[in-house]
Amino acid sequence: MTQGAASADKAPAERRDGEVLLLCHRIPYPPDKGDKIRSYRWLQALAATYRVHLGAFVDDGRDWAHAERMQSLCGEVCLRPLSPLRARLRSLPALLTGEALTTAYYRDRGMAAWTRDLLVRRPISRVIVFSSAMAQYALVSEAAALRRLIDYVDVDADKWRQYAQRARRPMRWVYAREARRLLTHDAQAARACSMSLFVSAPEAALFRRLSGVTAPVAAISNGVDHAFFAPSPEHGSPYPDAVPAVVFTGAMDYWANVDAVRWFATAVWPLLRREVPAARFYVVGARPSPEVRALAGEHIVVTGRVADVRPYLQHAAAVVAPMRIARGIQNKVLEGMAMARSVVTTSMGLEGIDAIPGRQLLVADDPAAMAHQLAALMRGDHGGLGDAARARVLARYDWRSATEQFLDAVAGDRVPAQPDVSLT
Repeated sequence: MTQGAASADKAPAERRDGEVLLLCHRIPYPPDKGDKIRSYRWLQALAATYRVHLGAFVDDGRDWAHAERMQSLCGEVCLRPLSPLRARLRSLPALLTGEALTTAYYRDRGMAAWTRDLLVRRPISRVIVFSSAMAQYALVSEAAALRRLIDYVDVDADKWRQYAQRARRPMRWVYAREARRLLTHDAQAARACSMSLFVSAPEAALFRRLSGVTAPVAAISNGVDHAFFAPSPEHGSPYPDAVPAVVFTGAMDYWANVDAVRWFATAVWPLLRREVPAARFYVVGARPSPEVRALAGEHIVVTGRVADVRPYLQHAAAVVAPMRIARGIQNKVLEGMAMARSVVTTSMGLEGIDAIPGRQLLVADDPAAMAHQLAALMRGDHGGLGDAARARVLARYDWRSATEQFLDAVAGDRVPAQPDVSLT
């Protein structure tokens, strides 16, 4: 399936409540980054309950290898190729029309035609949109009478605002414009849908405050596969003997991660090495940008994609998430905690995570304070922090609870707890 032809309807016949359409801006497999972890969990939950038809884009050529897995879970599948360069060029005219660049980026005639045709041919009862960029395919007349649910995950419009604050002209203007246009688009989509979801109560409350939307908005947290992300003697150390390693994990072509790593390497790392000269910083994640690759040296290692991130987490002296641009929940923080590691993050990295600084992880926004905390961890201070972190994940972040809430929201049986709109 290279151009999005529909697969044969091979999903099991037994379904509790009819057929649903799931629209994702990125193929929900493999679950190796934040959005794909969440979208794959939703797909699994839906496939166990409904007959699911999937429409998604493939922006990484290696992901075509997973088309067969998607077909095994779904009825009809439409996967459309998305070239980032062509999509950027396609979105440029939106600067003249007043449209959000994001929606133009994901506009595709093939996806639109398949969606409308499916809605006419199949007895679809519900449409689930993952990422607001896909709302354009659900807000059509053929779906107007259906229950439509949109999972924004994060307030992306505010992320563009944060980008604008750190960018130079003319991109500062472009990003600020996108923040405004995308918020307008997202508010319109929320008003048209039966319910809007976000990854945390603060995120949901921020959206309601910024958008003025009074339609149902709810929060469903991410979980952690704490059976997978668990300390094990099978995870051999990837680090040289006696090297105190600090590790950052994440997709390294994502601007927020690039910004975090560059800030840490330039502002925090020199201060830490004054106290712990033997320390090494490992940047672990696929597709490192040129700015990240340029950081590599004797004491900073940029690995690129690795087969398994768990050994790097388990044997690190500390896991860092020095986020300065962030929205929603940082999965990298939860995964480090699940591996019983001492995690040091910023206030931005902690936002949306129900954990107590000083008891289950450490928080610092100042370079000197972060370096001091890391040095203290390497000296053996804060004993038991990692065990407390894993205990918190086990108690609070379970995918089973999250998927139950999600299915309730899809069915309309129960509404997840509404956010406190006073939160900011």
